[in-house]
Amino acid sequence: MITRRIWILTLFPEFFDPLLKCGIAGQALRGDRAETIKFEVITVNVRDWGVGNYKAVDDSPYGGGPGMVMRPDVLANAFREGVMVPGGYQDKSDLTVIYTSPRGTVWSNEVARQFGTTTLTNKDVVFICGRYEGIDERFLDKYVDISFSLGDYVLTGGELAVMTMLDSAVRFVPGILGNKSSANEDSFEDGLLECPQYTKPREFEGTEVPEVLANGNHALIKKWQQAQKEKTTQALRPDLWKKR
Repeated sequence: MITRRIWILTLFPEFFDPLLKCGIAGQALRGDRAETIKFEVITVNVRDWGVGNYKAVDDSPYGGGPGMVMRPDVLANAFREGVMVPGGYQDKSDLTVIYTSPRGTVWSNEVARQFGTTTLTNKDVVFICGRYEGIDERFLDKYVDISFSLGDYVLTGGELAVMTMLDSAVRFVPGILGNKSSANEDSFEDGLLECPQYTKPREFEGTEVPEVLANGNHALIKKWQQAQKEKTTQALRPDLWKKR
């Protein structure tokens, strides 16, 4: 059994409490669904390394402009003393350091798969959660290995982005999902949306489950499901359909 630690540098450690307490992702990140890899999540409060009487972690930007920028010295101290020392790491290269940023690689299902099966399993990971107008470029240049973006919009902080990345990536780690084929049959796996799903009762408010799903003919069911995936994708996500 391998233990992988996930360090999160944040001004709001409490953001991650629900993620770690709830659902399959929470069980996985608490180490409760380990098959070959056990995860340990450690949040590090950046403000513990703030400067001055008010524990400042940011300051006004050189050159002027709105908002505040997170200080590189505060983040560097939090990284060294909050991660490197307690983690027993000899060099930064022992870790993969990740920052969420609009300039990063766009997060997708394929990126989540690669992340879940390589980054999360090969090295311990450090996430840097930015706030305010961002982080001093010098810290990014010296400490960050890779950046990811959830899409073309801006969040008030990196915490929600990190939680989204972890939740979507951990599904691909062996042993996390009860049914190993579940992740492979979800939306986007073959460039299509998932087909409609049905369960009991057979009739709901005047609408019955499609007959083909109840007849027991697995060949016909698979053919119907494939047709529904194509139909749904064409109608709701023509951009995905055009990429096929």
